[in-house]
Amino acid sequence: MSHSAIDVLQSVFGYSQFRQNQQEIINDLLQGDDCFVLMPTGGGKSLCYQIPALMRNGTAIVVSPLIALMQDQVAELRANGVAAAYYNSSLQAEEANQVLSQLHNGQLKLLYVSPERLLSGSFIQRLQQLPISLFAIDEAHCISQWGHDFRPEYRQIGQLREYFSQVPFIALTATADRATRQDILHRLHFHSPKVHISSFDRPNIRYRVVEKNNPNKQLLAFLQEHRDESGIIYALSRKRVEEVAEKLKQQGINAKAYHAGLPGEIRQNVHQQFIRDEIDVVVATVAFGMGINKPNVRFVVHYDLPKNIEGYYQETGRAGRDGLESEVLLLFGMQDVATAKHFVENISDEEQRRIENFKLSSMVDFAEAQTCRRNVLLNYFAELSDKSCGNCDICLNPPKLFDGKVAAQKALSCVYRLNQGFGSRQVIDVLRGLDNEKIRSQGHDQLSTYGIGKEYSAQEWSSILRQLIHRGYLYQDIQNYSVLKLTERSGEVLKGKVELQLALAQKTATNIANRKSPRDSLSGKDKLLFEELRQLRKEIAEYEDIPAYQVFGDASLVEMAQQRPNDDYQMLAISGVGEVKLARFGFEFLALLRQYQD
Repeated sequence: MSHSAIDVLQSVFGYSQFRQNQQEIINDLLQGDDCFVLMPTGGGKSLCYQIPALMRNGTAIVVSPLIALMQDQVAELRANGVAAAYYNSSLQAEEANQVLSQLHNGQLKLLYVSPERLLSGSFIQRLQQLPISLFAIDEAHCISQWGHDFRPEYRQIGQLREYFSQVPFIALTATADRATRQDILHRLHFHSPKVHISSFDRPNIRYRVVEKNNPNKQLLAFLQEHRDESGIIYALSRKRVEEVAEKLKQQGINAKAYHAGLPGEIRQNVHQQFIRDEIDVVVATVAFGMGINKPNVRFVVHYDLPKNIEGYYQETGRAGRDGLESEVLLLFGMQDVATAKHFVENISDEEQRRIENFKLSSMVDFAEAQTCRRNVLLNYFAELSDKSCGNCDICLNPPKLFDGKVAAQKALSCVYRLNQGFGSRQVIDVLRGLDNEKIRSQGHDQLSTYGIGKEYSAQEWSSILRQLIHRGYLYQDIQNYSVLKLTERSGEVLKGKVELQLALAQKTATNIANRKSPRDSLSGKDKLLFEELRQLRKEIAEYEDIPAYQVFGDASLVEMAQQRPNDDYQMLAISGVGEVKLARFGFEFLALLRQYQD
């Protein structure tokens, strides 16, 4: 079974080996098991259901929330010779009928469907008459109220299980904290699902946070480091998006604006121009980008503070999907916090307001972190890590450290003495020995930890607690009013078994070494060849009227420039070169490559 899967991987998609967890997930689906898959953007989620869809009898139904996402996925599958289509509101009546005809005639291996179309009674009845190989629910975090992008129409997807009890289901998402994961599984009514959680780490992405000070100037300086590269700049409001895009254009940068207030035709054109490398930069609200398949996005900038870490992680994850070096920048100012707080306080539902307040606080903690930013992200998603990544601004330009062993013991002891039932503010007030009504009424002035931390200010204690959370020694419980709790690692600190260096609070540094672009990793003739391969790809893409990455991605071109394949067999060994693409494009690329043979 696994041998057949690897055959499909190589012959159709052009990859020589599976990434983390892919093979196990594929095998589970082939055996008819339900699966929940948590895998970062760029980790290869789509292959987890696309390969079983090609191997199982019938048509796979893929539920997807965005039209642009469906179009990208289907175009990529067709470029690899796979019979795929989408069924959503963008189709004219004649086109929709043609897709339904293909479905009924068994001509499709994958059909991408919007949740609204899927859940109409007539469509479910259609599917019950057909052999369905599997159901894949993409962007599954949209199901949960705890998720950062909750969509009411996704709520009903769980009812499919009663109509298709024998068909395997797979739910996939790149971003879900513990509460969101539990909610997804509860709402989908899965049968004893196999849960696969991959690492959230994207080591090829460099994280950078800069204190916002003349943001237009800071943005331009950053873009100078990324000339002629593809990137996305996210801003909070439609007005800000248009202002930033206009200023970039005035500076000679090939940029366009994208937000939900623009006519659909303009949005579609901007989307197409971006994926076809006709524009370098899109300045957008978060309406842009979910699931965009473009692999060569080299940078993502957040001009304003995102509302939560899940959204930040997903948006930054659009950089470097091809595995090549990429960079993300967050411009962070306290005014952004006040603005975001204002939006949250206007949420009428008290429970939802509490959830969003926690998520915003976690985002602020990330921006103010004095420890490795990658660890902050990983620990937020319950992937405990305290090893410095070496590829974020904190690691590359570290803050001053102090021996934090005693401070950490005091903090953890206080959380313990408070019966793990209070948030950080009360912990800090007890440590500093404050005399107020809440402390007296709770009897916290009688605790052994009362007043043992007067040597640090409230701001310094707040930084210490954040660092302990980021390193996995404390856990902030979102489902229980953000109270602080000990983790399985806390005991090591309390017993004095851990030497702990903590950071002194400081403003975020900006001067770190420049990231290398893909072409910078090549030297001499390889770099010249890479540029010629890019030009050939551009010409073919324009002639075929498809995005350049659907010919071959940057990662494939880098490998071609380094390996210089000389025949079909060697070409198939290049990552991303499958049999259909070799047949379509191999002749021209091999002709160019042979000119560079030593």
